[in-house]
Amino acid sequence: MTAQTIESAAAEARQRIRSNHWRGVTSGVAPGHVQANLAILPRDLAFDFLLFCQRNPRPCPLLEVIEAGSIEPVLTAPGADIRTDAAGYRIYRNGEFTAEVDTLENHWRDDLVSFLLGCSFSFETAMTDAGIPLRHQEQAKNVAMYITSIPTAPAGAFSGPMVVSMRPIKREQVVRAVQVTSRFPATHGAPVHIGSPRDIGIPNLDHPDFGDPIEIKPDEEPVFWACGVTPQAVALSCKPPLMFTHAPGKMFITDRRDADYAVL
Repeated sequence: MTAQTIESAAAEARQRIRSNHWRGVTSGVAPGHVQANLAILPRDLAFDFLLFCQRNPRPCPLLEVIEAGSIEPVLTAPGADIRTDAAGYRIYRNGEFTAEVDTLENHWRDDLVSFLLGCSFSFETAMTDAGIPLRHQEQAKNVAMYITSIPTAPAGAFSGPMVVSMRPIKREQVVRAVQVTSRFPATHGAPVHIGSPRDIGIPNLDHPDFGDPIEIKPDEEPVFWACGVTPQAVALSCKPPLMFTHAPGKMFITDRRDADYAVL
């Protein structure tokens, strides 16, 4: 596959989303491309949220900040439209989830600042290349996500619990999964927890807070990564007057390659 073909895969996926020809979970879509979580806030809350991201780089690794009123992520996807090109959006008002929509065009304001945060879907290609199967992809499901008892570091108006994504990993592959994902700190990096979910405040893996329940087989361990849905849990906790986000599992696909952010 040529570099031009690889680059066009992301643009084509965004165009299919923008034209409403496809909207779904983006795990496995445009493999090799960095996907991004979104948090969009009024300008008067933007500095506090920027500080929150800097203090919490595991769940909120910053890829790009788009200045107030602008709709183009010039660093990660030039020519894209942040209002239309994610596969789904959520609206939070005063800490309540009020709607899930396909586009933010009818809700846009000139004072909105957009934050693109790294997403763990971005290291899944490296995991499958390393021979680590991903059941949510095999079963065409969304990844399971949970609100935990792990606190984030507060900043200004923002504080709340960390959200994690969970993938069942065969015990003999857990070390390899840690090694592979630790190379991608800009998309959450190594796991934050392995094993007993109750140790991080998750009472039942069968009931994720976001996404779909995923079966864990007897020879597997649940492995948990910090998740960019954390701002949505923070919105529920801190109740900002307005926050737009991506819909969990329905990400913004950038032109950047996973390798652009790899370390080691």
